[in-house]
Amino acid sequence: MAKYARLRERVQRELPAVSLHEAPPASDQQLRLAHCANYVRRVVAGELSADEQRAIGLPWSAQMVERSRRSVGATLAACAAAFADGVAVNLAGGTHHAQRDRGHGYCVFNDVAIAALQMCGAEPAAKVAIVDLDVHQGDGTAAIIGGAERIFALSLHGSRNYPVRKVDGHLDVGLPDGTGDDDYLAALDDALARMLARFAPTFLIYLAGADPHEGDRLGRLRLTFDGLRERDARVLDLAARLQVPVAVTMAGGYGHDIDSTVQVHMNTVQAACAHWLRRRMPSDRQVHLG
Repeated sequence: MAKYARLRERVQRELPAVSLHEAPPASDQQLRLAHCANYVRRVVAGELSADEQRAIGLPWSAQMVERSRRSVGATLAACAAAFADGVAVNLAGGTHHAQRDRGHGYCVFNDVAIAALQMCGAEPAAKVAIVDLDVHQGDGTAAIIGGAERIFALSLHGSRNYPVRKVDGHLDVGLPDGTGDDDYLAALDDALARMLARFAPTFLIYLAGADPHEGDRLGRLRLTFDGLRERDARVLDLAARLQVPVAVTMAGGYGHDIDSTVQVHMNTVQAACAHWLRRRMPSDRQVHLG
C-alpha cells in the first residue's frame, strides 16, 4: 500500500535518529508456528483457490508471498530489537485476521501470533500480551492463540465492524459506531486494567491501527489525532510502568485522505521514539524500525 512507502519516507526524513532496517523474510518454519503446513505450502506454491484469494482481498503473486513473508519477518525483527532496546516498530504488520488455515481481510499470515508463539517457544518465562487497538477485531489472532497459556489477546474494536463473525479472545471490548476520544480512552483504561488483573506480561505487542481515526473510510469511530496520540501514550506508558519491552505494528488505516492515515502512523512512531528516549538508553543506541 502507498501509505507504507509514504510513512517510511517521512520517518527517514523527519526522524534521523531512527535506524531503519530492511525487513527479513520469515521462513516456512516460522510461518508454521501459527499456520497449518498445508496452508503455508499452498500459499507459497500459488495454489490458493479463487474464493480463498477473494477472502484475502489480494490476488496471488510471487510478490504477494514475498511481501507477506517480510511483514512477518519485520515483526519478528521488531520483537528481537525491542528486547535489546526496549521498543521497536514494524512500519507495516498487524495482519491479525489471518487464521491457522486461511487468510482474509488483506491478511495472509498472522505476524503477531507468529511472533508471540516464537517468543514463548524461545523463552520459557515469556508472557506476551497482544494489545490490539485496530478498529477491527483480531479474530485470527484469537483463533490461533486461544489455547496458549502464556499469551493474552486484548482487542478493543468497533462492535459492528469487520469481521461479522468474531472469534472470542481473552478480552474483547466492542465499541459502538461514533465512539469519540473520551469514551474510547475510558474503555481503553478499563480494558488495560482488566487485562493486568488477569495476566502479568513480560512483553507487549501493540497493534496501533490508524483506522479508529474520524477520517477513516472503514473505521466508523470518531477519534481525533489528539485522541489517538493519547491512546498510544497510554499503551507505551503501560510498558514503562511494567518495565517490559514493546514491539509496535502499524495495522490498518484506510483514510479518505491517505496523508491523514500516514500522519496517525507517524504520530505513533514519534511516540515510540519518545518512549525510547525516556528510557535513557546510551546515546549510541537507536530506535529500530523495520
